[in-house]
Amino acid sequence: MRRDVTIIPFGGKAPRIHETAFIAPGCRIIGDVEIGPDASVWYNCVIRGDVNRVVVGARSNVQDGTVIHCDSPDSRHPQGFPTLIGDDVLIGHMAMIHGCTIHDRGFVGLSTTVMNACVIESDGMLAAGALLTPGKRIGARQLWGGRPAALMRDLTDAALADMQLGVAHYVANARAHAQALADGARES
Repeated sequence: MRRDVTIIPFGGKAPRIHETAFIAPGCRIIGDVEIGPDASVWYNCVIRGDVNRVVVGARSNVQDGTVIHCDSPDSRHPQGFPTLIGDDVLIGHMAMIHGCTIHDRGFVGLSTTVMNACVIESDGMLAAGALLTPGKRIGARQLWGGRPAALMRDLTDAALADMQLGVAHYVANARAHAQALADGARES
């Protein structure tokens, strides 16, 4: 049992969280949500899969205060807009992720908003503070920024390597936090 975490089945679907995933205290995870191996969801995040599904892939991290939601099917969009996050994705603090797809190794900077029907391709990056308006697509190795977001430049190999170092850091840091929480529970 995870301390201080709210996990709520909704509409007949319960969150599925891999045993190696780190879910920090204060998180709320509701409905049709799948969280993969070695993924991390940090303090005070909300992931709400009440009207469609949400997937967070292996080794991806969802940093503190982020909100992830999806959108319902309707007559114009019969599948609605699930939120699909691939493997090795970095999502910065206080991001708003809604009804979009972020492919493997995508990066979403802190305090960003990603709206319905957006796609961030593999190795694509949305800069801190940016707003990606509905239906926009960030291509592989592209950096977008601004409000609304627009293409800024292509990413270098060094920038991509730094992003992968960030993924490895968050996997290790999640294990350290899990251990600290376990140690604290034993002491109290």
